[in-house]
Parts: sequence; structure tokens; C-alpha cells
Amino acid sequence: MSDEKAILSLQNGSDVRGVAVEGVEGEPVTLTGEYANRITAGFVKWLAAKNGKAVADLKIAVGHDSRISASDLKKQALKAIMGLGAKAYDCNMATTPAMFMSLVYDQTKFDGSIMITASHLPFNRNGLKFFTIDGGMEKSDLTDALKIAVDTAKVDTDISTVQNCELIDLYAQDLCEKIRKGINSEEFYHPLKGIHIVVDAGNGAGGFFVEKVLGQLGADTAGSQFLEPDGHFPNHIPNPENKQAMEALRSAVITNKADLGLIFDTDVDRMSAVLADGREINRDALIAMMAAILAPDYPESTIITDSVTSDKLTDFLQNELHLKHHRYMRGYKNVINECRRLNDKGEISPLAIETSGHGALKENYYLDDGAYLAVKLLVAAAIAKKEDKSLESLIEKLQPIFEEAEYRMSINCENFREYGQKVLKTFEERAKEKGYTVVTPSYEGVRLSFKGSVNGWALLRQSLHDPKMPLNIEGNGAGDCDKITAVMQELLIGFDQLDKSSLKK
Repeated sequence: MSDEKAILSLQNGSDVRGVAVEGVEGEPVTLTGEYANRITAGFVKWLAAKNGKAVADLKIAVGHDSRISASDLKKQALKAIMGLGAKAYDCNMATTPAMFMSLVYDQTKFDGSIMITASHLPFNRNGLKFFTIDGGMEKSDLTDALKIAVDTAKVDTDISTVQNCELIDLYAQDLCEKIRKGINSEEFYHPLKGIHIVVDAGNGAGGFFVEKVLGQLGADTAGSQFLEPDGHFPNHIPNPENKQAMEALRSAVITNKADLGLIFDTDVDRMSAVLADGREINRDALIAMMAAILAPDYPESTIITDSVTSDKLTDFLQNELHLKHHRYMRGYKNVINECRRLNDKGEISPLAIETSGHGALKENYYLDDGAYLAVKLLVAAAIAKKEDKSLESLIEKLQPIFEEAEYRMSINCENFREYGQKVLKTFEERAKEKGYTVVTPSYEGVRLSFKGSVNGWALLRQSLHDPKMPLNIEGNGAGDCDKITAVMQELLIGFDQLDKSSLKK
């Protein structure tokens, strides 16, 4: 593979991701130290042009999560920054949202920042996320920076004089101040006194939240687990969507009789929770909870979600909270950009959030920040306790999902995007011919609604990056998932390059 193709192939939407260390059979290293160096150099040159500054006038920070390849990749990123003449700052162990906030804080005010992370992916993966004061890079901007990297040689220099920045301390202090202000308790410095909160950091970068945030605010954190950074992730995948991870947190909450449990992904841009009774607050329930917290301050506003949310969530948002629900394309940058667009045109939208746990608030720089979601949740919990209420009451009218299924069907041809579009077009035409209800507008894929003898919905879409077609199904009664799956099989007959084997029992 040519250098150009190898570097450009590392783009994953608005991030860079690849295999960074050996150890998994059949997965050779693709994100080498050299490529990390050249890609960072491409970002530096791109940023100088964007900001209209000389490279020597730029201040750029680098941070990382707990991955085992982080140290080597960080050295290469710092070499590229300093070798080109810009000022480099080593933020050490950090979080993705903290790296953005380093551009905002008066104490730092960096021109750009780089977070070395691959979120919840396996231990052998890693990647780079890039920030400007406008937020994370857009996909097209990253493509431009990678093209610059292709034409840039590896940069080498001595980095022994790099400046250190203990960013996580500054970030934690900011979170503490936001919680104190939000609760406005008589116990101003210890507003979480008397509240028992368990944290599961999954051995990622989120362990700081226990000592540097909750501990400073007076919370009881006994039973918190997997706080030590370990890039092998020995206990469970650090992913709030992972069933094992959520069960580990739920067990810790119940065993320790905690009031609340919080779980973060590796780089802390996502969060989910568990309530005192063991109820998991993730996916639709997390969206409902955050919307219920925001609703009093943003009446009749619009909540942006990804496309796979339930009809039950729509009913709760619209009929219980009197908000608008706007389903949009998957991908955290997609929902965030749609939230920005609506606010720019005058339609109030306080929240853009995916079922994955990525949540960005307008009031927080449109930043997908798991720790900030935790801040909002903790403030709500403290206020509820003061009023002798519970967090559970905020979403007590959200109807639980009865049964659901997700199938990921592979497209087995080279021009998979074109083939996927053909499948969607024919699928929709067949559905209409059969008299099924096609939900409009749809910003991603084709969504069908079923009412009557079969009750529920189905969404067929193309994956954002992979040659796959995910199919999400939700049934509202016993056997409805199977009945809807049978309909899907009927509507997908004849597409021989679509692997439908997962639909068969």
C-alpha cells in the first residue's frame, strides 16, 4: 500500500484510528509512529493556515488516555509540533473533553489540541482527535490535514524541554465549580455530602473523577472500581453500551447500596448511569433523563438524537416533557452539527445526544462530554434529595422497551455504498407497495412503523464507515420482534450480496 493510501485510510469520520500495536492475529499495525508524526505535522500546518498564524506562534497541546500505545504516539506528536517550531504542551493523562477545554481556559488558551484515544476499541487500537476553538475537526477538514501529511516528511527533534500542563487538575476544578454553582447548597464546598456515588472508570482515564471531583465535593465514593489506568482493560470494555460493563456498575451500586452509579468510556466523552434501584440509565433512558433535567430551563425546545431511538422516547419527550424530538443521522458530529444549525436559525435546541452516550449541550460549547453529563446528573440528584424526591421520578413515565434486536448485515461487494443505496431504495418501494407505514422525514435509512396485529418499528440503514447495513427492530408485544424480522426478510429478498444470515434463526 502506498504512503498516501495508508495515511488517508486511517481517517474514521472526523477522527484518525488504526491498529497501533501488535498482539492480535491478522491485525497488522497501521497507525505507526511515523504516521502519527506526519499526521500531527499535517494538523499543525493546517491549523496555521486556518488561524492565519505563523507556525511559530501556535500553542498546541497533546493528551492521552490509558492505552498502552499512548506514550509512543505522544512522543511522535510532540516531536512533530516542536520540530516545526510551534510550542508544544504535554497534558499527560487527560480526557477528550478536557483537551477541548484547554483551548477555552484562560490559564491555557491553546490554539489547538490533540487527544490520543480510540474510545472503547480493543487494546491494540489507538487514534487521534483534533480540536480547534470551533470544536472537533470536521470530516472534510481532517481530510485536508491528512493530504498535507502525505506530502510531509517525518519531523524529528529533541522534546526534553517540552512544557508540562496538568490539565486534568484544571478541568476537575472547573467541574467542581459547576456542580457547586448548580446545587447552590448551604454546604457550598461539600454539596454532595451524604450522597453515595459509585464510579466505574473501566481502567480508562475517568478515575480522576472520584478523588478530584466527588471527593472534593464531599460525596461517599466507597465501592468505586477499576479506577487505575490500564490499557489492557482487564475488567471489562470501557463502554457504556457494553452489557458486561453496565452489569459491573449495576452490581457495584446494589452491593454498596449507593444512591447513584456513574460509568465512563475510556476517554470520558461518554457516560451512563445506574440508579439506586439498579435501573440502568443508558440509551433511551439517558436521553430521557437529560431531557427531563433540561426541560424546565428550555421549555418547548428541540432534542436532537440519532436515528435508532425508540418511539417510546418520542412519546415521553413530546407528550410528557412537551419538547420536540428530532431524529437525525448517527455519528456524534452529525447530531452536534444539526443542533448548532437549529440554534443558529433560531430554534432552541439545548441537547444533541446519541444512544451511545455521546451527549453535547449548547450551554457547554456543543462538546460531547461525559463528565459534564455527570455534572448535570449530580446536580439533579442533589436537588432531588433536598426536595425529598428521587432521580427515578424524572423518568417514571418513560415506558420501558419490551423487546428489541439489532442485526448487522455485511455487504459483500467492493462498491458497497452504491449497493447499500440500491437496497434502501428498493426496500422502501417494496414497503410502500405492501402498505407498510414509512416514517417521514427520515434523515438516515428507512424507518417503518407497525401498529395493529404487529406493533413496533424497524430501521434499516447503512453504516457510516463500514460495508454493513444495520437493522434495528423494536417490538411492543410478545413475538413482535420475530414478526417484524419476518417482514424484513420478505422485503430484502433477492439481494444476494447482502448477508442476511443473521436474520434467520
